[in-house]
Amino acid sequence: MTNNFMADSSALERAIEKNVRAALEEDIGTGDLTASLIPEAAYAEATVISREPAIICGTFWFERVFAHIDPRVNIHWKINEGERAAANETLCQLAGPARALLSGERTALNFLQTLSGTATVTREYVQKLKGSRTKLLDTRKTLPGLRMAQKYAVQCGGGLNHRMGLYDAILIKENHIAAAGSIFDAVMQARKISPGVTVEVETENLEELEQALASGADIIMLDEFSLDQIREAVRRVQGRAKLEVSGNINASSLKELAELGVDYVSIGALTKHLRAIDLSMRFSRISD
Repeated sequence: MTNNFMADSSALERAIEKNVRAALEEDIGTGDLTASLIPEAAYAEATVISREPAIICGTFWFERVFAHIDPRVNIHWKINEGERAAANETLCQLAGPARALLSGERTALNFLQTLSGTATVTREYVQKLKGSRTKLLDTRKTLPGLRMAQKYAVQCGGGLNHRMGLYDAILIKENHIAAAGSIFDAVMQARKISPGVTVEVETENLEELEQALASGADIIMLDEFSLDQIREAVRRVQGRAKLEVSGNINASSLKELAELGVDYVSIGALTKHLRAIDLSMRFSRISD
């Protein structure tokens, strides 16, 4: 159910490099016209401050931005990846060529504030599930081009990843069922084509739940079930498949869902309804 990017350093490295190259091309392009007003030999020092409490995530992307622009930029972190920062707390100190700091500022902060936003809301939700068996999952509702980065941020916040894409697990939804003929036929075809791959079925009522259970699905998603329906689903399944609840879930409903004994809750808002953390870079000294 989870892709551990923290352990898979090669996958994470490829994502960081791809993301940073694309972002720098988008922002700097053929050159930073405004930074060229600063003398080439000018040296600067700066600090990055969080304007609000946050779980910090994205330091690797932040560092890679400046490494691409000018490897002479030195960064000293005061807060580690995945740690909580208080409002107005210094996250890091930078020193290096002033042009490089100015050119990389926006792109580096964009990564840090975006991924910290995902990690922060994830941690908030995870805390509400504390002490229960229920785990928090993300979805594929991510910003285009930042799929792995945002799923990494969910891990930083303490959540788990659902499938990375359409290629690493099977999730049979309403239209797949209609095209295949039935839930049973869809699951049987999935087992035949992709043996050993996790098969999940999305259900919209208790009748479909019974069909998914009879077909031997590994995970059954309860899509927009009422609390009474979820309670009945847990009673019927009795551990024969994993149960995932999805649809119209918010922070206030998590505790109640956890008390019902479901295995997972999946929330698209972790990555879709993103609010970036308010960060600021301040220059403290510029010299020739």
